[in-house]
Amino acid sequence: MSLTTASLKSGNLSDAGPFFAGHPVVFDCSGALFFPVLSLLVVSDLHLERGAAHARRGVFVPPYDTARTLSALSAVIARYRPARVVSLGDNFHDRVGAREMADDHRAALSALATGLDWVWINGNHDPDGVFGLPGRVFDEWTCEGLTFRHEPSRGGKAEVCGHLHPSATLSRPGKSVRRPCFAMDENRLILPAFATTRGGLDLRHKAFAGLFDRAALTVRMLGPDRVYALPFAALAG
Repeated sequence: MSLTTASLKSGNLSDAGPFFAGHPVVFDCSGALFFPVLSLLVVSDLHLERGAAHARRGVFVPPYDTARTLSALSAVIARYRPARVVSLGDNFHDRVGAREMADDHRAALSALATGLDWVWINGNHDPDGVFGLPGRVFDEWTCEGLTFRHEPSRGGKAEVCGHLHPSATLSRPGKSVRRPCFAMDENRLILPAFATTRGGLDLRHKAFAGLFDRAALTVRMLGPDRVYALPFAALAG
């Protein structure tokens, strides 16, 4: 049992931070989200085999993304020791990534899933699901009043989703910092991409219009070793 889970079960919720849809949540600086009481770890937009997908199109980038993402995933699973993992879509960078994945990477990912209830959500990059990997596959999955999906919907409630790779910019005199972030209000929680080559779409971009009550929107920016909470109004305009 992790320290956070033990604290919750003893009645001390101070380690868990905020709640979403009635559930305490922990925001990890890796970009993962943990529901301690549910023992449920959530990651989004792994984009495994991104380098290989680009290579198939004649664009060559350093081919280390899958190994680094799997290493980060292994570390966060070891940190929280969940019973269940949900991966929120764009698990692979294209439709054939899961099928073409190198055997050693497939073995490493399968080993991570051993003993866990692993749920794969289909994304727009990989709508056909995964190939030859343990776990269950859904377009959308519900658990304990929460809905897990890849793309946020306009009218959903208690949604946990990804897809948009949110980022936030905080300005101070003479300095501006832009970082991936979690974005959350009462109805929706969007995760940043859990990938070493992730990009980010600023929360003020029109793609986020209508998804959040901005007066209630809280932002949690990823730092090197902690997550920084601030209201949406504090972000650079």
